[in-house]
Amino acid sequence: MAIKATIYKATLQLADMDRHVYTEASLTIARHPSEADERMMIRVLALALGWPADTSQGTIELAKDMWEPDEPALWQKNYSGEILHWVEVGQPDDKRLMKASGRAHRVSLWAFQSSTPVWWDSIATKLTRARNLTVWQVPCEQSQALAKLAQRTMQLQITVQDGTVWVNDGQESVEITPVKLMGPD
Repeated sequence: MAIKATIYKATLQLADMDRHVYTEASLTIARHPSEADERMMIRVLALALGWPADTSQGTIELAKDMWEPDEPALWQKNYSGEILHWVEVGQPDDKRLMKASGRAHRVSLWAFQSSTPVWWDSIATKLTRARNLTVWQVPCEQSQALAKLAQRTMQLQITVQDGTVWVNDGQESVEITPVKLMGPD
């Protein structure tokens, strides 16, 4: 018998002063049995940082990447089903990223493992044709600190200013400074 997902609930209050995006969102997160808190919280972070300034074309939402191999971790689709933003988390191979680049208007990747520099060195030159791809690295110690905020019910305040992200759960605060490895300026 298959182990079922663990359900997490999160309320996000986002104040992204860099992009002038201010919103509140309620999430239901189905955490795959093999997914660690760290990866789940990176998905939440990617959702907040990918929230569109203009939601007239839809919002970004959690997808089923760990259950459905043809889906990303998150995506934004417009109301006709066209993929506007495809978001991956972790260290996918170059074929997956190139395929995503052809399917979506915009592709983002959020890498967070300590092995990211080695992985990136082996894959970076294979992605030069993907003009719509942006690759971010969350330093390992920061992603691990973010994982410690994971709870079954979360109230998170996410503030972005000058490229720095603060995630606060009312008791603890984590500072994250994502590093852009590739992408348009």
